Amino acid sequence: MSFFIRNNQGKKSLKRKISQNVPTQNGINNGVNSKKKSAKKTSKFDDNESIASSDEEFIEQNRREEDGNFSNASEDEHETAQEKRLRLAKKYLAEIEEEEKDKAEFEKSAVSRRLREEYLEEKGRLRKRIADNYTGHENIIELKCKDHKDSVTCICLSNDGENLYSGSKDGSLVKWSLVNKTKVNSICGKRKTPNGIKSVLCMAVSSDKKFLVVGDSGSKDIKVFNGNDLKHVKNLSGHRGAVTGLAFRRDTHILYSASEDRSVKVWNLDEMAYVESLFGHQSAITSIDALTRERAITSGGFDRSIRLWKIVEESQLIFNGHENSIDAVKFINEDTFLSCGDDGQLCVWSVMKKKPLCSVTRAHGTDETNGQAMWISSIATLLNTDLVASGSRDGKVRLWKCGDSFKSLTLLFEVEIVGFVNSMAFTQDGKNLVVGIGQEHKLGRWWRIPEAKNKIIVISLLQKNETNAAVRLQGYSYIHSG
Repeated sequence: MSFFIRNNQGKKSLKRKISQNVPTQNGINNGVNSKKKSAKKTSKFDDNESIASSDEEFIEQNRREEDGNFSNASEDEHETAQEKRLRLAKKYLAEIEEEEKDKAEFEKSAVSRRLREEYLEEKGRLRKRIADNYTGHENIIELKCKDHKDSVTCICLSNDGENLYSGSKDGSLVKWSLVNKTKVNSICGKRKTPNGIKSVLCMAVSSDKKFLVVGDSGSKDIKVFNGNDLKHVKNLSGHRGAVTGLAFRRDTHILYSASEDRSVKVWNLDEMAYVESLFGHQSAITSIDALTRERAITSGGFDRSIRLWKIVEESQLIFNGHENSIDAVKFINEDTFLSCGDDGQLCVWSVMKKKPLCSVTRAHGTDETNGQAMWISSIATLLNTDLVASGSRDGKVRLWKCGDSFKSLTLLFEVEIVGFVNSMAFTQDGKNLVVGIGQEHKLGRWWRIPEAKNKIIVISLLQKNETNAAVRLQGYSYIHSG
């Protein structure tokens, strides 16, 4: 017998029990009431039907007092899956509406527009056309501190755009305030200590800044820190080589890691536990990236392949197009990504095609000393837009516009920078490009630029009609990749 049938019977027996001791409105006692009921021929439900409305309220109040928390529990248990989804959707809509009301430019269609935008973003069909608005750069702010004594190797930004994290070849970590352009906290390099960081190869921060994870060239472990105070939390062991790439799945604590041991591993940081391993690359993996979906992309270095790992389906897609080692890969949206390597190529890909949608050969020119293409050491993408950036050791950071259907790359402008561009990231509002610079390449010491400084710079990007920039960022178009 189901729970619902037993519960209804319990309610009926409870009402009958209370009705035997409840006086009527006219003050007639229970004995007289029972004699009248016995004189009449009624059905077995007549005792419930004869209760007056005021008596029903009294009975209901007594039932609640006797039942305690039972009614609250039963409401949740009686709620169907569809009713729960509807309730949560209404709650989410109310939260969005409250957020939109706080903005200066509130429109009646703001909620529906935002929901549509989030849906298209998840499906990989959202594209904001903003690249044409960028005309150059204004101020270049230097972030320097004594902690980074060697080349800056990697940087990452928090989701709220308030904090920047940077790592160096000397093993130091620094947390910055992007609002004030100042250092908040730091960890000095500890090469000589057994548990110290020899050299930072990669890093990533969770969406809520609860976890900051770091890959170290001197260790096979992933070092987990608290993203707020930089206190060490735990080391995650499992890789057989140095960890070269780290990426969180957005708005979760699911971590993807890539290593020189040619494997990708999945971790759950809520439990500080290993989940599974993914194999397929034939060479050391050089970078990894992930967005909202349960999948990640990796560049395989000298095996000259990019792989899209579908975690749920337990499958992978392989992309080939570079002529030599692939050093970095970055999502533009859920269905499109960017790659670069030491062959000097800058390529845009669709997850639906094995070959690049477009590629720019020798995107940073030719090295005059050996006649080879300039090694592109870093790339950055402004998520869900047509704006991307690339950096090398040629003294320039270049910003590019992706054409229609991502089938072309057009150079917008250049920013003069001295040194190796080892890492880059756009702020979410698209107003700044943060660049990590060093005297040496992040992976080795083949070249050295003595006049360069080991530092981080924040480039303020100039847009047409700067006062209306926030309005323009609201405009977007819908695309179908592939």
